[in-house]
Parts: sequence; C-alpha cells; structure tokens
Amino acid sequence: MQNKDKPAIVPTADKQAGEDLWYTHKAEYGVWSKNMLIALQRGVKGNKWFSLIDKVYAERTLGTAWAKVEDNAGACGVDHMSIAHFAKDTQNRLLALNKQLSEGTYKPMPVRRVYIPKPGSKEERPLGIPCVKDRVVQTALKMVLEPIFEQQFSDHSYGFRPGRSCKDALREVETHLRDGFTHVVDIDIQGYFDHIPHQPLLDRVKEHISDSRVLELVESFLTQGVMSEGIQYSTEEGSPQGGVISPLLANIYLNPLDWKMSRKPQEIKIVRYADDIIVLCKSDETSAQAHQQVESWMSEAGLTLHPEKTHRVDMGQAGASFEFLGYRFKRSNQGKLLRLVRAKSRKKLRENVCRVTRRNNAHSMETIIHEKVNPILRGWFGYYKHAHVSELRELDQWIRMRLRSILRKRKGKEGRGRGIDHVNWKNSYFKALGLYFLADSRAEYISLRKGATH
Repeated sequence: MQNKDKPAIVPTADKQAGEDLWYTHKAEYGVWSKNMLIALQRGVKGNKWFSLIDKVYAERTLGTAWAKVEDNAGACGVDHMSIAHFAKDTQNRLLALNKQLSEGTYKPMPVRRVYIPKPGSKEERPLGIPCVKDRVVQTALKMVLEPIFEQQFSDHSYGFRPGRSCKDALREVETHLRDGFTHVVDIDIQGYFDHIPHQPLLDRVKEHISDSRVLELVESFLTQGVMSEGIQYSTEEGSPQGGVISPLLANIYLNPLDWKMSRKPQEIKIVRYADDIIVLCKSDETSAQAHQQVESWMSEAGLTLHPEKTHRVDMGQAGASFEFLGYRFKRSNQGKLLRLVRAKSRKKLRENVCRVTRRNNAHSMETIIHEKVNPILRGWFGYYKHAHVSELRELDQWIRMRLRSILRKRKGKEGRGRGIDHVNWKNSYFKALGLYFLADSRAEYISLRKGATH
C-alpha cells in the first residue's frame, strides 16, 4: 500500500548531463547496472521492483560485500569464525553462499548477543553480532535494496544513509532554531531497534519490493533468533543493532513519520538520525499538536515513546536546553544560542584522558603528549569542533592541570597542579612540547572555514 503522506511517484526529472548515476543514487558499480539506475530514476511500473534476488547472489555482489565486511572487521558470531579465518578460503565460502542463495537453501544463524555500556549511564545497550557469512549476505542485500529506498526517504532523515552524517543533522537543527523554530519536541523511542514489529515492517518493504525471494531473505534476518550464554531465543519483534541490514530496515519503518511531519514545513520541521528525533515548531501550541501526532503515530506503529526522555522545551527561554547526537543546544541568559558538549560526552573524554595521565606515569612528557593525549584530543575534536569555545578552553585548562600534576609529582610534591605550577610550566611550555590545544584548533578551523567562503 502506498504511503499517503508521500508522493506516489518517484520524481522523474532528468539529472544534469554527465552526472554519474551511481554516485547520484548511492549505488555500487557491478551491483546496479546503468539500465537499472535509469529505471530507478524514471520510476518503475507500479513503483515496485521484481527479480532482484539474482543481483543479491551474483558473484560480483558477494565479492564486493565481502570486501566491505573485511574492511569493517568486527567480532565473531555464534560459529566463532573470525574475519581472518573466513579470508583463508574466501572463494569457496562465497561460492557456497552463491549456491545456497540461488537455490533458496540459505538460512542465517542466530546472532550473538552482547551488551555494551551506554556512555554516562549504568544501562547497557544490547547488540546482536551476526556470523561473518551472514554479514556478507546482509551487505549484499543492503547494496541491492538501499538505492531503491533512498529514492523514498525524506531529506530530513540522516542516520546511516550514504553521504549523510551526524554533522549534517546537527547543522539542520541549528539552522531551524536560528530561523525561529524554537519550540522543540525531543522524541525518544523506547527500545526502538528491539521492538520494531516484523509484519508491519515487511509490509513497508513490500510497498516497493515484489521479489518473494528477497522478501523471504529480509524476513529470515528478522527472525534468525539470538544466542545468549549458550541459549537460543526466538525473535518475534525487533531488528537487532549490530546487523548490517538493521539500520536500513529501521529507516524504512520510520520513513512514513518523516513524511507525515513534513507536510507543513512553514510550521513544523523534523530532523531524524535513526531513532533520535527532533521536531521543531514555531509556537507552543503547534509543538503540543506535533507531540500528540508523533505519539499517536507511534502507537499505531506498535512503538512507545519513552515517558521521561520525551519532552517539550521552549528554546526561546533563557536557560532552556536539549540534547541531540552528543551536543547540548542551550539558550544563554543573554539570549544567544549555544552549542555545547553533552555532559556524558565531556565526562567520557575526561575519563579517557585520566587513564593516560596518572600522576605516577613513568613515560616522558613528550611521549605522554604525543602518543597518549594528542590522539584522544584530535579524535574528539573531529566531532566536537563546533562546541562553544568556552567549553574547549575549560577542557584545555583541565588537561594542562593533569599534566602539571604529573610534573609536580616528579618534583616530590603532592596534589594537583596549581598556583606556582602555572609559572613553572606555563601554557607555552606545553605548546612547545606539541600539546594539542582544543581552543586554538577551533580558532584555526573557524579561520580556514571563513577563508574558504571568500
């Protein structure tokens, strides 16, 4: 059934002459042919695709899929086969998958359940790790299906989509806030990946896929089960995080919500990154209505909003704030919109730096800075370079205090770096040693960005 909140026909406008079809449609060479991409661009009859399974099990597709799985590395599944072990006999293993998929005898193994800590929380996030061979098949399936659904997805969805990133989503949120969409609904779906209803999800896949073999393959990954501590459990709902195909399926299921909330762009804006959703409105009344609309849609879709984490906030008020993708947007007492680092993310950075700057550290200061501290700071800054400079200066000061504490210890003194230590080891001392200064790096980044626009 066609989604009533989305135009029924794929746009047919011609692209500019010479534009690369594979790049435009985020498709893989050798998986999608030029004729298929032209059909995708123009729109196929009934907006449905037939006879796709042969594209999934094609030797070239499986070979490309294996290359991606090998590059991504990752842990073993329930069969204990590692990437390195699979690589020792790649050709025969891929030929076996080709045969099983073409004959319809392929069956995925259960995923291995592991739990990883949530940053800044005592809770743990469940992950499902598929076997290497199943990751290869999921990757092949994703490469075939993704360009079809990319045509259907809203521009306001950013999570796990080719050519899109967290930074793009954050930039859009900030733009809408500055444009007056200051009444925010911060949406949190309770256990989204673990509670996606299977049949409604399959129905959404069927809206554009009519190949029964492909549909059976999708269903097999939804129902492959979970192995935890030697016990196998069936999966009657959900698409476990950790699977290659799960992010695409998760986007397919929430796509109708994107279109529903985009129908009145002059009043409501939606920005979604996977299951992290921000709805921005012009007025409090509109935000209340939007909250109700989202809650109603979720109920009909078999999902539940988290009662504590879902909330509305008026970002026009001093001190108001909300968090999104590791950042905290806040309205200062002076009325300025600030982009700050989320407290959990800041705490995580401090924990990482603390581990390599213990006071009894035996390494030279040059080694501590260049081999321990700087790699952490450079990686962190790559994502948080848009944070307000005051926060970066504060972190710089704290990091130098950690280093002064090491030097102080080596002088036989107790306690943290303070007072006279700022004279003995000035900021210029650490700069001369090559310490990465976050605030300076931000200033350089802003300068280069401004220069690029002139």
